[in-house]
Amino acid sequence: MNSTLFYLASSGMLCVLLWIPYILNRIFAWGIPAFVSNYPSLKFPAEAPPIPVWAERAQRAHLNMVETLPAFVAVVLAAYLTDANNEFVTTWAAIFFWARIFHASVYILGIPYLRTPIYLISWAAVLVVGAQVVFYSSPN
Repeated sequence: MNSTLFYLASSGMLCVLLWIPYILNRIFAWGIPAFVSNYPSLKFPAEAPPIPVWAERAQRAHLNMVETLPAFVAVVLAAYLTDANNEFVTTWAAIFFWARIFHASVYILGIPYLRTPIYLISWAAVLVVGAQVVFYSSPN
């Protein structure tokens, strides 16, 4: 498998897996019967069970990945389908993937001052890959 596509697929899998922590918390907080019925009581959401701060951060980390992934997919696929697919693109695809791993980790753990810089690294990776596509495959 092409390394660029490996990081694309890995990023997609990361997005799918990032919902697990907050869903597991919901199962433990609500109990399985309430969880599978979608609501813990008839008075939901007014009387929702309390959600720990880490689980709220886990949900936001997942939603942030959901918002960021489409742009990453677009630029990586564009690079793959053009002459811009090279080691430079693969390196930045790897940077995106690992930055998103670290972003989710520091976000869920609540480590101060690291979440935004790590997010900006992943954001820069999308822009760098996109710039490669624009500069290497501009129309004649």
